[in-house]
Amino acid sequence: MQELYKEIILDHFRRPRHRHEIESAEIEERLNNPLCGDEVTVYANLRDDALDVSFTGRGCAISQASASMLAERLAGKSREEAQEEVSAFLQMMRTEPNEGLGDLVALKKVVQTPNRIRCATLAWDALKRGTERR
Repeated sequence: MQELYKEIILDHFRRPRHRHEIESAEIEERLNNPLCGDEVTVYANLRDDALDVSFTGRGCAISQASASMLAERLAGKSREEAQEEVSAFLQMMRTEPNEGLGDLVALKKVVQTPNRIRCATLAWDALKRGTERR
């Protein structure tokens, strides 16, 4: 099972989904992890009650795969649905795996040390911050 989780992360790292800037994005939130140098910028627009979300950045496989997974999972959701997903993911990263989050559980299973949790939550924290400001 651990190998499956690693493959999910490597797939998103090698073939990221929604990796691009959004011109004139309502939300453009950049965060970095000074411990390892990872950085992610999350872009989002809410149009017709459907989130358009993307990211750019650089860093380890976990941070970049997590940003790709965020963008893929939240695209088309309402603002409220997206905020609920972000909260559920961040809660999972602090506690126990949440099988209801599907492939996102791969991030919880692979991240074994506390400093890697920040890599996995970077994009999610950026979107949370951005939506709270808007």
